[in-house]
Amino acid sequence: MYDLHTFNDIPTERPSTPLLDKIESPHQLRLLSAEQMEKLCYELRHFLLYSVGQSGGHFGAGLGVVELTAALHYVFNTPEDRIVWDVGHQAYPHKILTGRRDAMPRIRQQDGPAAFPTRSESEYDTFGVGHSSTSISAALGMALAAKHKGENRRAIAVIGDGALTAGMAFEALAHAGDIYPNLLVILNDNDMSISNNVGGLKNHLAQILSSKAYNQVRDGSKRVLSGTPSLREFARKTEEHVKGLMAPSTLFEELGFNYIGPIDGHDLPLLIQTLDNMNHMSGPQFLHVVTKKGRGFAPAEYDPIGYHAINKIEAKQANQNIATAKKKPSYSNIFGQWICDAAKADQRIIGITPAMKEGSDLVSFAEQFPERYYDVAIAEQHAVTLAAGMACEGLKPVVAIYSTFLQRAYDQLVHDVAVQNLDVTFAVDRAGLVGADGATHAGAFDLSFMRCIPNMLIMAPSNEQECRLMLQTGLEFEGPAAIRYPRGTGPGIEIIKALESLEIGKARQVKTGHRVAILSFGALLERAKEVGDKLNASVIDMRFVKPLDEDMILSLCKDHELLVTLEENVIAGGAGAGVSEFLSRNGINTQTLHLGLPDEFVDHGKPEDLLAQCGLDAKGIEESIKQKLDAL
Repeated sequence: MYDLHTFNDIPTERPSTPLLDKIESPHQLRLLSAEQMEKLCYELRHFLLYSVGQSGGHFGAGLGVVELTAALHYVFNTPEDRIVWDVGHQAYPHKILTGRRDAMPRIRQQDGPAAFPTRSESEYDTFGVGHSSTSISAALGMALAAKHKGENRRAIAVIGDGALTAGMAFEALAHAGDIYPNLLVILNDNDMSISNNVGGLKNHLAQILSSKAYNQVRDGSKRVLSGTPSLREFARKTEEHVKGLMAPSTLFEELGFNYIGPIDGHDLPLLIQTLDNMNHMSGPQFLHVVTKKGRGFAPAEYDPIGYHAINKIEAKQANQNIATAKKKPSYSNIFGQWICDAAKADQRIIGITPAMKEGSDLVSFAEQFPERYYDVAIAEQHAVTLAAGMACEGLKPVVAIYSTFLQRAYDQLVHDVAVQNLDVTFAVDRAGLVGADGATHAGAFDLSFMRCIPNMLIMAPSNEQECRLMLQTGLEFEGPAAIRYPRGTGPGIEIIKALESLEIGKARQVKTGHRVAILSFGALLERAKEVGDKLNASVIDMRFVKPLDEDMILSLCKDHELLVTLEENVIAGGAGAGVSEFLSRNGINTQTLHLGLPDEFVDHGKPEDLLAQCGLDAKGIEESIKQKLDAL
């Protein structure tokens, strides 16, 4: 076996990878010997460290599946055989081995590969992902399509133990077990959350259970006993009992899968042998592999959460002053501090997150109020209805959730919360464009899909202090309330620690001008102010998307020719649409210009570049207003 070194530093110079440099596709990979495959995995891990250091991006998950990725492309005839990666955090090694090696230092940049598998990018990216727990459903669909078309190809879903917690994954497992497709599900267990019983015995068992001889005896016995139901049932129970003594669970067998594992996901020869055996089995197969997140990079192995993703490694400048200015808090930090302060004042407050404790900054809350904190795993639908049930009993649940993930719980938001007018507060993080993670993670639609729901209170803060005020306002509101705030930091407004709230539905006028009034909803206010200064336009921080400050709008219509609405949400159905609807209902003919995200999915890149691309930087906003004025 090739010696696996444990790296301690991320290389800033491109490492020597003579074998990897010759691999432009998995077809060349399959020509390598077993010894060369071991060396390739070493080079692949080393190159992954280098390329992510150049670009920043998802880190630990990819290091953990180097051997699994190599083995999959070695055994299966990709892209004819379909591999579906769940979420896609772990797909960087896959991208490197499928023709995108030299582009990897530019991943997540506008001219580089996407952060996640994307069908338009490569024929090896069989399904576009980014959200969790979709792989089994997608791969099952591909397996059934192959059956309908009479094609002899495999479909493989690779899903992590975290993603397996979502209901959608189990819905797909239950369906697959019922219809007997040629589907292989690989559980990448990198947290030992299902089983830590890995070793020689388990590896030997996996070889036996996946061997051709064992399965011939197993299938032959079933045929022989098919005419004697009582004996067949006895044999089935005996088999389950024997496997149950050695395997961690018969859950997947009960769902209709042939379960193999757990095996060491870093033992390349074992992986190749087991996958090759399973490639010749029919029906739904389930392989459980145990891997270590961050494998091969010591800091990531020690801190897999901290090294889930990293920023670009910048070269150190000579005489660099380490004592930098105090770091501004992010909007997530604002929320994290607020919920702790609010929970101290109100025993009814409960914090709920669908597996986003660190991202939503609920770490301190979980430590200070463990009995009032619930991480429901990757189960957004359950998170929302859980909050609804708590609200029925007089508690005040706060659901911290990313905008893009709230989409998954839309039915629950409507039927379980809003229809019953329950007192649930939604802290909607990552609203608007998120940059490098691309369209799957952008919070582009929440204003549109929430604004149409009766009973909703919807707010969009323009700065840090406004965010804190709105969170408290939403908490005090007796009904469903949503506060949507962006990723990253705000303009740096001082935060007042008092638990104060706003008057519902009241905007604030930031600047008084003439002819043009810019109605800004949310975090684009600073750009609106810059444009307002250049054009001598009035600038309004609207604060509330629902209800709108109708008195403010009526007042502006009296002495302005043009109302410009500004939002980091799609224009269709967004806050600006709400302003036009109000004007139309009241027969007001004031001209409007709606500026927001376009009717398309915005790709990955730097947030400021993407805003400029959408015409939402100060220059773009000013040009759009001037064009509209010229047309009046």
